[in-house]
Amino acid sequence: MEWRDEGVVIGLKRLGESSSVLEAMTRAHGRHLGLVRGARSSRFAAVLQPGNTVGLVWRARLDEHLGAFVVEPLLLRAGRFLPSAMALAGLNLIGALLRLLPERDPHESLFETLTIVIEALDDPALAPTLLARFEARMLEECGFALDLTECAATGARDELIYVSPKSGRAVSATAGAPYRERLLRLPAFLRVSEVAPTPGDIVDAFRLTGHFLERELFGPRGLKLPDARETLVAAILRSYG
Repeated sequence: MEWRDEGVVIGLKRLGESSSVLEAMTRAHGRHLGLVRGARSSRFAAVLQPGNTVGLVWRARLDEHLGAFVVEPLLLRAGRFLPSAMALAGLNLIGALLRLLPERDPHESLFETLTIVIEALDDPALAPTLLARFEARMLEECGFALDLTECAATGARDELIYVSPKSGRAVSATAGAPYRERLLRLPAFLRVSEVAPTPGDIVDAFRLTGHFLERELFGPRGLKLPDARETLVAAILRSYG
């Protein structure tokens, strides 16, 4: 068995004295693991870092085997992220989210989104909105898409400022007014890409996605929300000054 693909490094686990198991999100083969022989050598030190894009050749005798990767560097970003607490927290969060996906389950459009988010992780103007949208996209990929297109109560498409914590559907200002204390805030930038968020919008966005991530994805697996989320939000707010 053999295939070639490109992937974003999301994790590395030591195996033996010189090898490691590489975890990558690939374009056509989903989240995939493989053995990298000699991974602990200086040759691979800068390559096998989370956030880097690498070319991969995977070989195994049988499809169900772990197999081995041959790795080629394509785009090395990890060194650029080291000075940015926001980027490092973002990388940790992305890895935790991607591990919710079954191994070897293709998500090609998600890979395209991932490369856009990864490239902007150290950009304070882009990373907060992209990461919040990425969490919403992960819910969608796992079968729990938020419906932010119209009001769940009236069908209206204007003044959508709340989300029902039960259904994940948007609620308009008028319909939600009597229940506003029980509803989640819907920041406009999650619906309209041209809208610039305020720090409060960022907090509301991660509270919104966090509610459904915990209820639908992490909680049923007996997991807590990643600590990286709190670190990320704090770093984002510091970037706003």
